[in-house]
Amino acid sequence: MVFNGEGASDRLKPGDPERLGSYRLLGRLGRGGMGTVYFGEDPSGRKVAVKVINPEYAEDETFRARFEREVAAARRVRRFCTAPVIDADLSGETLYVVTEYVAGPDLHAAVRSWGPMQGSNLESLGVGVAAALTAIHDAGLVHRDLKPANVLLSPVGPRVIDFGIARTLDTLDGTTTRTGQLGRPAGRGSPCG
Repeated sequence: MVFNGEGASDRLKPGDPERLGSYRLLGRLGRGGMGTVYFGEDPSGRKVAVKVINPEYAEDETFRARFEREVAAARRVRRFCTAPVIDADLSGETLYVVTEYVAGPDLHAAVRSWGPMQGSNLESLGVGVAAALTAIHDAGLVHRDLKPANVLLSPVGPRVIDFGIARTLDTLDGTTTRTGQLGRPAGRGSPCG
């Protein structure tokens, strides 16, 4: 990991893009099943996170349509509780979404480094995450991947991120968990893990 002035990120790897649209990519923030998230900046120097979708998904028209709906829904989520969407390329060869960069560790890393939260800190976290999930649901999204790594501890409160496997409420079909149904936790044997 390298310190980039705002937070830690891994260096770009051979084959990683150095630019996407008008955004300069400076390092990697993480990689998941659907894509890679890069730390970058816009032409004015504002720090951003750029999630690039894996090519095998980007080539699938059904996925593209779903991703476009999810980005539109994510734009409706109130800014205080997430990393707001700034930009997206939904029609090019490389699919990506650009969000505000949120400085601060994720909850998983914070607990690993400092131990479990307690007292009023834990209560504030719980209230902040509950408010974020309410705002996300009010925007018509079901997150479906809430876990400590998807809760960023920003200086002004928790931000729930990574709608990578979110589902819009108006497009749920029989293959997804509906409100009131039980799903399986992430991990071995889980479609989310």
